[in-house]
Amino acid sequence: MVLGGASLVAADVAAVSATGPAVWSSWAVLGVLAAFAVVIVLGEVFALSAPGLRGSAPISMAAAFGLCFVVDLPETQRLPYGALVIIAVSGTAMAIGLALRRASGRPASAVESTGRFVAVVVAALLYRTLYLRQEGQSPAPDDGLPPWQLAVLLLGIAVVALLADLLFTATVHTAPAMHNLRRLVVDEVRSSAALSTAVAVTGVLIALASEPLGIASLPFFLAPLVLTQFAFRRYLAIRATYLQSIRTLSRLTDVAGYTPSGHSERVAALSVSVGRELGLSERALLDLEYAALLHDIGQVALVDPIPGGATVLAAPADQRRIEADTVAIVRETGVLDDVATILEHQTTPYRQVRELGEQIPLTSRIVKVVNAYEDLTAGARSRRAREQALERIYLGLGYEYDPRVVDALQRALAETRPVG
Repeated sequence: MVLGGASLVAADVAAVSATGPAVWSSWAVLGVLAAFAVVIVLGEVFALSAPGLRGSAPISMAAAFGLCFVVDLPETQRLPYGALVIIAVSGTAMAIGLALRRASGRPASAVESTGRFVAVVVAALLYRTLYLRQEGQSPAPDDGLPPWQLAVLLLGIAVVALLADLLFTATVHTAPAMHNLRRLVVDEVRSSAALSTAVAVTGVLIALASEPLGIASLPFFLAPLVLTQFAFRRYLAIRATYLQSIRTLSRLTDVAGYTPSGHSERVAALSVSVGRELGLSERALLDLEYAALLHDIGQVALVDPIPGGATVLAAPADQRRIEADTVAIVRETGVLDDVATILEHQTTPYRQVRELGEQIPLTSRIVKVVNAYEDLTAGARSRRAREQALERIYLGLGYEYDPRVVDALQRALAETRPVG
């Protein structure tokens, strides 16, 4: 792919060497491409990834947009490459960055990396092929757009490209539950709007400043984004500590003997798997994990513990009392209101959605089903325990439990092999 890009550059330079604006030699053009490629690789290696957040590589994407949009350099020197060269260079750099990230043991998503590549393809084709009307040829002279109009055009193309990335990744993640695609896209747009805006603006600034500053515009305008990424990593470290604190709090019922050891963590892990099967956004999955970890914390207010901690076998009145105590404890934190909302409905029967039209969050229905499964298996992972638990759940299908959630539970369980 790299050799192909080099041959395309050489052909472009030869095609315009006789006429038109001054064009750099093929070696000089390759140097510019190499500078952008190195930044894209580093951006992919240091991509942001954390629970509850859509994986992103802001430095990589800003540099890739800059590569798509840069046409002129100082002293009327014009870069002759077309969309195919940009796609080849960016794709190679992203693949190298992904490989290096995996080699270093860091979490890396091929789907998210592919989504970023899709964004580059869209941006390159829209600007280089459609607007500049060039493919493997020297960029056509601009049509005299004022700088602010050109900036708006480039920003619009970047936004369209980022939406293509988001739509691609959302479609892949919601493949088992396409009916959730619209909601997932809306959630992701809301959660990533600020960072995506910064990426798009940075890429446009690199392009607009390339004519007076040359390749120096790349590090100059990426510097604020690099500092922002360092600050964001500090935030992620704090949030990881916060999650660990919640995990520690969730073990209180285990230590006090109210629930079997590891019950809350098993409910949380399986709930997240079911949520992924249903196409929940990363932010919703994080709230779901918090809720699942804390769903039984209200049992500490019981005078007499429930045998085995199995709330699914308790009387409805006892279930509601535990739920109320759990919500009260969670609300005392002052920062988990969304989690408290999930827990407010964790014991509500599904029939109240079907018959009364009550609005019960999907995450609440997931916690209800998964907690019932874990209570009925008591942590056992044998095939017989699994089948018996599912049979009991099926007895309440459509009345106590959401059939869609139960189907997702079965798909999630199918990915884990039972013991014995």
